[in-house]
Amino acid sequence: MLGPSYNHAMETPATFILVGIPGLPSSHVWLAVSLSITYVAALLGNSLIVTVIWTDSALQEPMYHLLCVLAAVDMAMASSVVPTMVSIFSSGHSSISFTACFTQMYFVHAATAMETGLLLAMAFDRYVAVCKPLHHKRILTPRVLWGMSVTIAVRAITFMTPLSWMVSQLPFCGSNVVLHSYCEHMAVATLACADPRPSCLYSLIGSSIIVGSDVAFIAASYILILQAVFRLSSKNAQLKALGTCGSHVGVMALYYLPGMASIHVAWLGTHAVPLHTQVLLADLYLIIPPTLNPIIYGLKTNQLRKRTWSLLMRCLLEHSNLGL
Repeated sequence: MLGPSYNHAMETPATFILVGIPGLPSSHVWLAVSLSITYVAALLGNSLIVTVIWTDSALQEPMYHLLCVLAAVDMAMASSVVPTMVSIFSSGHSSISFTACFTQMYFVHAATAMETGLLLAMAFDRYVAVCKPLHHKRILTPRVLWGMSVTIAVRAITFMTPLSWMVSQLPFCGSNVVLHSYCEHMAVATLACADPRPSCLYSLIGSSIIVGSDVAFIAASYILILQAVFRLSSKNAQLKALGTCGSHVGVMALYYLPGMASIHVAWLGTHAVPLHTQVLLADLYLIIPPTLNPIIYGLKTNQLRKRTWSLLMRCLLEHSNLGL
């Protein structure tokens, strides 16, 4: 136990050193190029989704409202880590100030908590659309959607604020080298000279409650959806109903499967899974879903695909007319 004689301000390092992916320095250049391309694709895809939904009056259904918020969260999540990663992979390492490190940690983990909440809200929207189609607009009013969005954000903030405070109050009197590509909670907490287990336990319990409850409610929603779909007499109606849910199931699998793999691999430790594998999984978990989400929705959602294509063609025609 640390006594009151510990001077937190004196022992806290001014900066942390992020090393990228330990054990894979030869791959850093290729990772920097790949991440840059992926990041640009994520920004363009999600920006396009937000622009189309925001400007098109025909896309004002609850599903598109939630998708717009999801795209904004994806951009924030990717932007909080990818520039740092590219800098590390380009130069071999990167320093980050104590305050910036904990700010990054806060935004990364808060964004992931918001994302799982949005996926639950989208599953609820699909449940109402399929199981109670006549009451869809009455149940999911703009006021209800706004309340759901605020609740999701408040839940993420409520979860992350104590965790960030617990880690930031730990004394860091030893190494300031973070064996990760960004300020991931456990990678930073293990550098402390005090016992980091309280914050790690809080993180494990809190994330298990949030993700576990969300996954349980999502599973229940889709069980009810499938029951309602298979009671439909028309085969075409069944296929249409399943098609409206296909993109959501794809996005959920893309988010939860890598996320669960990353969490369990981290808790197994380096004796079971090499450190570079753990870090690489955590990196891919933060950049792959934001990149692929717009593609999945663009391919699966017919109305959104048509509106997006129409917007792109209109922009191309305007650009060509200006060049004449």
